[in-house]
This record gives sequence, C-alpha cells and structure tokens, in this order.
Amino acid sequence: MKELIIERVRVDKPRTVKDLFENVRTRTTISKDEFVRVIGELKDEGTLELEMPMPKADSYLAYLKIRDENSWFYAVVLLALSTFPSIYILPNTYPSVILRWVLGSMFALFLPGYVTVQALFLRARELGNIEQSALAIVLSLATTSLIGLLLNYTSWGIRLNPIVTALFIFTFGVAIVGSYRKYRSTVKVTRANSRESTQD
Repeated sequence: MKELIIERVRVDKPRTVKDLFENVRTRTTISKDEFVRVIGELKDEGTLELEMPMPKADSYLAYLKIRDENSWFYAVVLLALSTFPSIYILPNTYPSVILRWVLGSMFALFLPGYVTVQALFLRARELGNIEQSALAIVLSLATTSLIGLLLNYTSWGIRLNPIVTALFIFTFGVAIVGSYRKYRSTVKVTRANSRESTQD
C-alpha cells in the first residue's frame, strides 16, 4: 500500500490528501481509516511530507486576521507594547523590577532579530527553533548596537527615550514588512494554484 501511495504522489502530484485518497481508491479498495494510518506512517518515516494549505486572503488586512499565520506578529507587538509600561509606569523596586528586566531584555536582545528572521525567511520550517532563536539573538545584538551607534550621532544621543522609541519603530516596522512578505507569498502561491487548476 505504501508503494502505491508513493507512486501516486510522484505520478499524479495531488494538491490535497483528499485528492491523493481519490487517486489511490480508484486503484485499490482502502478505507479512510486505513489510508490515514498509512499516510501517518509515511509521514513519521520521513518518506512523505505534508504541508498546511496556504490561507486565502483577499487583502493584507484580511490576512492579518488569520491568527495561525500571524501569531508571531501579534506576540511581537504585544511584547513590544508591554515594554513601555514596564519601563515608564512600574516602580523601580524589587518585585516589579524583575518584570522590567525580563521585558527589557526581550525587547532589546531578542525582538529586533526575531522580526528580522521572520522577514527574511518566509517559511517557518526553513529554520529549526534553535537556529531561529540563535539567529534572532545575534541579529538583535547587531541591530541594537547599530541603532545605538546611529543615535549617538544625532542630537538625541544615547538615552532611554530615543533608544526605546527607535527599537520600537524598528521592531514594529520590520514585523509589518515580514508579515506583508508572507502575505504576498501566499497570494502568489494561491494565484499560481488557481492558474494551474484552470489549465487542467
């Protein structure tokens, strides 16, 4: 059965698992449960790779409403915005200063690089979690240093307010760029798939 499924994937190139099931069912009698079990085994063995279908969105704002695709974007914006109250509102005393340290460290040493990684790599599976985190930290260190260097040559200088503002603008701007690039890639794939289906 596995050989038949692999052959049908190579020959027919089905777009969905449902299409693959229909192709296999025309050649042999197999139940849905048996088919799902075999597909799961092939996936676990690494012989077959399954991808989630591309989300369909008519506009960028509609794409932003797809939570599964943009959970990283909302987490970045939430963390960046929560840094402001931790810096300017929370007292500088022992229990609350720990929250300030944690959020400030994430804001300066992780988020700028993380959004840069998201903007550069359109597919999450291109990098593993460890590589993504390491690259985010390295890029954050470089970005924060570069922003500090640029601020040093302005009239604002290296002070708390200009650094927080510049890091927030950079983080939010690159997050929007990354999210928009992911949206554009889904639009291209969706258009290509619709063209192929009309040609068939």
